[in-house]
Amino acid sequence: MGYRVGMDIGGTFADFCAFDETAGTMASVKVLTTPDRPGQEVLDGLKALEDRFGITPSDISHFTHGTTVGINAIIMRKGIRLALFTTEHFSDVLELARLKMPDPYHLLSARPEPLVTRDMVFGVRERIMADGSIDTPLDPESVKDAVARAEARGAQGVVLSFLHGYRNPAHEYAARDLIRALAPELKVFTSHDVRPIIREYERTSTAVIHGYVQPRVSYYLDALQRALRDIGVTPDPMITKSNGGIMSVESGKTACVEMLLSGTAAGVMGAAFVARAIEADKVLSLDIGGTSADVAIILDGQPGYGVNETVGDFPIFVPTVSVTSIGEGGGSIARVDKGGLLTVGPDSAGSVPGPAAYGNGGTEATITDAFVTLGLLDGGVLGYGMVSVDRDRAKEVIRPLADRMGRSLEETAEGIIGIAISGMFREVSKLCSRRGIDVQDFSLLAFGGGGPMMACLLARELGMKDVIVPPSPGVLSALGGLTADIRSDFTAPAFYTLEAENIPQMTRTIADLTARARHWIVDEQGFDGVPAYQASGEMRYRGQSFEIDVAIDAGALAANDVASVAEAFHAEHRRLYGHADPDAAIQIIAINLVVTGNSAKPTLPSAPSTPHDVTAEQTMTAWLDGALREVQLLRRKDLTPGARFTSPCVIAQDDTTTIVPPGFAGRVDNHGNLILTPEETSDAH
Repeated sequence: MGYRVGMDIGGTFADFCAFDETAGTMASVKVLTTPDRPGQEVLDGLKALEDRFGITPSDISHFTHGTTVGINAIIMRKGIRLALFTTEHFSDVLELARLKMPDPYHLLSARPEPLVTRDMVFGVRERIMADGSIDTPLDPESVKDAVARAEARGAQGVVLSFLHGYRNPAHEYAARDLIRALAPELKVFTSHDVRPIIREYERTSTAVIHGYVQPRVSYYLDALQRALRDIGVTPDPMITKSNGGIMSVESGKTACVEMLLSGTAAGVMGAAFVARAIEADKVLSLDIGGTSADVAIILDGQPGYGVNETVGDFPIFVPTVSVTSIGEGGGSIARVDKGGLLTVGPDSAGSVPGPAAYGNGGTEATITDAFVTLGLLDGGVLGYGMVSVDRDRAKEVIRPLADRMGRSLEETAEGIIGIAISGMFREVSKLCSRRGIDVQDFSLLAFGGGGPMMACLLARELGMKDVIVPPSPGVLSALGGLTADIRSDFTAPAFYTLEAENIPQMTRTIADLTARARHWIVDEQGFDGVPAYQASGEMRYRGQSFEIDVAIDAGALAANDVASVAEAFHAEHRRLYGHADPDAAIQIIAINLVVTGNSAKPTLPSAPSTPHDVTAEQTMTAWLDGALREVQLLRRKDLTPGARFTSPCVIAQDDTTTIVPPGFAGRVDNHGNLILTPEETSDAH
């Protein structure tokens, strides 16, 4: 028994959460990220845990890590120089993409330049048909010629994505072996091994993203292993995945495309953990860090999943927790455009130089500076003492914007916050419309350094039921890593009609995927429990262009009960689109399988709840809702289960600040969560 430690790196802070397996208690710290020295924040955080709580590296029994090194490599274009080998005459797959304009309302908008530029794409003579048969055998000489030209242009790696490689990888594998013999210094990646999905652009794009970041991610994970080992952490770290699971660090080195959104997913898993503990069945999670606000829908304690998330400017087609990212984080920069309009984001000050109020060299106004200017952030320190707040410095960077607009400092600062809230309102409204939900039935679960600051303002505009702020909201993503199970996704192409005669083929595919999944979780991850397997099929009506993933009941399959499998698809289609066609033929495009190994999880501490009113011992003057007000200053450590308090108030704690505007009533539940409920007769509007 020891401490299970979770870590997550955000745009400004690296968060650590340590769970004592014996006492059942949790400890947490934050340290500033070190973009110029990736990995240093890991050592800084473990040192802070030791200094603050006496948790030494040798006490750590489990370490889970969420990293942004892969996504940062894509955003900053700092991956390796790649060449792409395609089937001859199909060299424009990345340039064509889906022939969609990035912004249909901007006629001059342009797609971003691909990670592999057109001069690094080479056609190879070969052709595999849609059924997997070989039309034109692989020409070794064309491969040799492509390798020579790629090396002459400085290629460090090659991605192989041949037409219909999802169906038959023989040519990709043969070309891979030939390249390794000709140029062993080149890293080679095949699209079939990365993700054998049916659409050419999606498969190629995903393989390119994987190859682009893999060497950098592998190097980082090697360095992480050495650093932890050198300071006395004995267990190998586990890595959080985009699908909300975890995997071994060794798997992370070769499956790095699966961990690009690991931090975002870990936050949602942490929010789902809290939602299950308090039995909140309809929750919208709001994770605001230094760079963005991430929103996810959690129903009955479970997040949604998808396969078409965006990383930087590019889509990836691997299973991920469904999250909508909005470019309004605490470090998002406010400017006045040429037309005299105030704008916010999407660019961010990050951790360096950060908001001006942090005193690290920031010179542009951010959302955080706006809150500081209004007097809503306690004038002490934030982030476990890592950051001091300088209100005068915040005012200095807000003033030029105020002067240009002819507004007061307070009006300008409140305008910055209002624009950020309106951007979140727009994106949340679109998300809820797509999912067919009424946001007014939902609770808003706020976390991250900035979530509790802005949650009540957003919930008020959306008309939501209430706001939930967990005990340590600033480090919930780190806690999310500790709640995650070992999990992986496997897929195989199908492309046949759902009929009784095809059930044996479907059964064989599921058996093959199950064998692969069992090898992964038992032999590669070392899981010694009983894994759970769930098969599903990507199905559509014949003639449709896109599929929906529907769970396949193993019992129905064993009984050759085609009708039950079909009805499951009809029901899901009806739920999503409002209609179904029971007489139409159903196509199965792919078979998927998820394997899960349950891991030991922390528990959310609980205490008896004794209702009692809390009155602030201190008040402060702050600008809120268009006026200067006396605002209660409460300390989170004083708000024990059963506490009740009124608004307006500011609740300060080590890892974040919760701002409660007029019109809310607050209480603390038996898990220590703040429950902030709009009053029926609110004077907030």
